[in-house]
Amino acid sequence: MAIVGSPRIGGNTEILASEALKAAAEEGVETEMVRLAEKEVKPCDACLSCRVTRDCRIRDDFQGIFDRMVEADGIILATPVYFGSATPQIMALIDRAGYLSMARGRVFENKVGGGIVVARRAGQNFTLAQLIFFFLHQGMIVPGSTYWTIAFGREKGDVVKDVEGVNTVRNMAKKMVWLIRKIKGID
Repeated sequence: MAIVGSPRIGGNTEILASEALKAAAEEGVETEMVRLAEKEVKPCDACLSCRVTRDCRIRDDFQGIFDRMVEADGIILATPVYFGSATPQIMALIDRAGYLSMARGRVFENKVGGGIVVARRAGQNFTLAQLIFFFLHQGMIVPGSTYWTIAFGREKGDVVKDVEGVNTVRNMAKKMVWLIRKIKGID
């Protein structure tokens, strides 16, 4: 599954995530996209009640997304760079998902994760690190690609001009499918 953390529907981040999902589908797997722009995911308030209840007390669209993350074999997190960092939407999701995962016994352990970042000019490496650090903290496995899974673009659609970036993201998605099959003993 790909979770798009951009507040813009149909923007460069969604275009790039769609390319990743197309590449995965070419390998014969089911894919799904979640657009946080269509959802309400409030930030974590660090109440830590999830440690006791094993549930998040905040009522919004988070629980449905979290449940789908738990069901997925692979999770792609995609975000544009906002002031040198991931968007507040994607950070709210991973902060809450991380806490709840730990409260439920590390539910993302050994899943495959991949990050996608779209930048206009800079901040891309730090932003990609934010996504990858979430995966690593959760005990997930992050495959490589042919380069960092970053593409550049400002105006809607510009990202497709970054052919290397698009190909790098597609390659990552194919590696994710390959790795998931290895982990599950399918190939």
